[in-house]
Amino acid sequence: MKSIKLIGFLLIAYMPFLAFVAPAAPVQNERDLRAECGIFSQAEMRDCLKKKVIGSQKALRQAEEKMANSLSNLKEDRKYIHQVKVQLTASSRDFVKYRDSQCAFASSLRGGGIGNTAEISRLACITELNNRRAEQLRNALSDMSLK
Repeated sequence: MKSIKLIGFLLIAYMPFLAFVAPAAPVQNERDLRAECGIFSQAEMRDCLKKKVIGSQKALRQAEEKMANSLSNLKEDRKYIHQVKVQLTASSRDFVKYRDSQCAFASSLRGGGIGNTAEISRLACITELNNRRAEQLRNALSDMSLK
């Protein structure tokens, strides 16, 4: 009985640290996103994916803000920090162009599909790419040397 209590105590004591050790869930691809929302009609599927786009935009915005705020704490001189901030801004701007172009392409692959198929594809694409970009920023942040 003592060993069970000890294990329970250790789990509770180390629980906050386990969040840093546990791997993040993989980013869902377009197909998985469509499948997750696919239990609905096409109109409901589109609405489900619109909600996922909103969630992915929020996650991306948070990752960008965290990265931007953390750059001032880099263990580098000001000149380098300024260059990194300029590159982050350019990268974020170029990402939006890439995402929009890529998702327009993905949508066009649906051809003259009926109903909402092209829009469903576009929304799933936006969600996946936003989530991947947010993950990239979080990973880059975890690799940085901060003060």
